[in-house]
Amino acid sequence: MGREATCSARLGREAGEGKALLETDDVIFRGDFRARVPLREISDVQASRGVLRLTWPGGTLALSLGPAAEKWAEAIRHPKSVVEKLGVKPGTKVAVLAGFDAGFLRDVAGALGAQPLTRATKGCDLVFVLLARPGDEAKVAKLAPAIEPAGGVWAVYPKGRRDLSEDTVRAAAKRSGLVDVKVVRFSDALGALKLVIPRAKRG
Repeated sequence: MGREATCSARLGREAGEGKALLETDDVIFRGDFRARVPLREISDVQASRGVLRLTWPGGTLALSLGPAAEKWAEAIRHPKSVVEKLGVKPGTKVAVLAGFDAGFLRDVAGALGAQPLTRATKGCDLVFVLLARPGDEAKVAKLAPAIEPAGGVWAVYPKGRRDLSEDTVRAAAKRSGLVDVKVVRFSDALGALKLVIPRAKRG
């Protein structure tokens, strides 16, 4: 999930109150009117006096975000890479289990400054598991003991399916004593759900 804010907005002759969301691929406004601005189509980003202005072929969307306007503008101008959004950084103990492509492994190694583990050993900060078939959600329960109290399991699942989806992964996590705290667009075909130990149960 990205940023969100309750604000006023203007697009051409339309104006009103609602909620703005900064997501992986779009800025969305839902309220008295609706607008979706694809990030790849934005030609100009300006933040001034608390107003964020986004220009794209559909016009200029102005969002009154207050002090957050500049932060949104910076996030749009310099979007994080997938591995940054997933929390991979130097000094973290990361395991990437079998199934991921070479490009992802290369990106993780680049962010870590070292090769990730290929098995989930005790004390991992992050464990990445690719769920490809119905029933693979059961892998989550086996990985939970490997993570640090503040660590997480990133369950990567296919988009557009009912038999294996964000909902089935979330349900499996709940049965394993984990909760979901973040969703990231992993790729066009894959989503990623971060599963963690509830704060009340951390040692």
